[in-house]
Amino acid sequence: MSSAPGSQKTAGIIGLGLIGGSLACALRDMGYVVGGVDNDPAIVDRAVTDGIIHQGGLPSDASLTIVATPVDAIPDGVKQALAETTGWVTDTGSVKGPIAQAVSHERFVPSHPMAGSEQSGLDGARPDLFRGAAWVITPSVETSDQTFAAMHELVVALGADPLTLEPVAHDRMVATVSHVPHLTAAALMNVASKRSDEHLAMLRLAAGGFRDMTRIASGSPDIWPPICLQNGDAITSALDEVIASLNELRTAVADENADAIRTALSSARSARTNLPTAVPLPPGLSEVRVRIKDERGELAAITGLAAELDVNIFDLEIAHSAEGPTGVIVLLVDSDVSDVLRGGLLARGYRPSVRPLS
Repeated sequence: MSSAPGSQKTAGIIGLGLIGGSLACALRDMGYVVGGVDNDPAIVDRAVTDGIIHQGGLPSDASLTIVATPVDAIPDGVKQALAETTGWVTDTGSVKGPIAQAVSHERFVPSHPMAGSEQSGLDGARPDLFRGAAWVITPSVETSDQTFAAMHELVVALGADPLTLEPVAHDRMVATVSHVPHLTAAALMNVASKRSDEHLAMLRLAAGGFRDMTRIASGSPDIWPPICLQNGDAITSALDEVIASLNELRTAVADENADAIRTALSSARSARTNLPTAVPLPPGLSEVRVRIKDERGELAAITGLAAELDVNIFDLEIAHSAEGPTGVIVLLVDSDVSDVLRGGLLARGYRPSVRPLS
């Protein structure tokens, strides 16, 4: 693929697997000139040949660089990007605490797109992989507001829903909703596989429910050992809760306690029904303006408060003041919850103003 004109924006990708390849495709379609690196030179060559990236290597003038390697290699990748480029940097790791501790820089904002596929590597790469997915942003104490705002803008442009969390809170939550489900699916699949040695018809009988529950077990196993090691405390805690819940169900079945079985299943059904779907664009938006000091971390604090209050931010911008070290953050939120955000901001000492958009 020929190089695009130098006047275009440039981006770098470190790690050309499923996530990195999909981001490369999306940035390419957004008009970026994309350069990529990977531990396997053959993957870089294929990405260029297939038109996923424009060139091999990390562009020194990249306005943003995304590190999409396994989690244990992310700190080194981030340090490389900060040293070799002048733009801002993010990563895509599913464990955030160790990364935030290892690297803290004004141009770096850790993040995690909650997206994936049964396919792995460049074979599964597609530009719409992140559309409708949650994308968690976990800024460190050094992350500048400009870096955070650029990250938020990118997430929205990719069609994902940005959510701001503390790194430790993120790791605790994803242990329950991502890491343990994968391990559970693997355990169930292994049990069925062992039993199929005795009953060859078993896997032929595997219907929709079994296939749905074990679908994620078909993902690449290589990325999971580092995740489990880096998020071990949160994962083992969540596994203990799952095991305890299964033991309660086992006791109910062994005791022929139909009421206990029904109660457990009814509770699970209700919780499953109430799972949120992708956030739809509301019919009415309101503009919330918040004057802040021009200090690092203010934007992350406000968006983190919005996440705590379950207020989705559809867009944001920073307007700096010419009158001193202050600025105004402009947030677009659903009008129905704008007062909730306003109340939370007032409780934190801010003085927000709210204006419905016609």
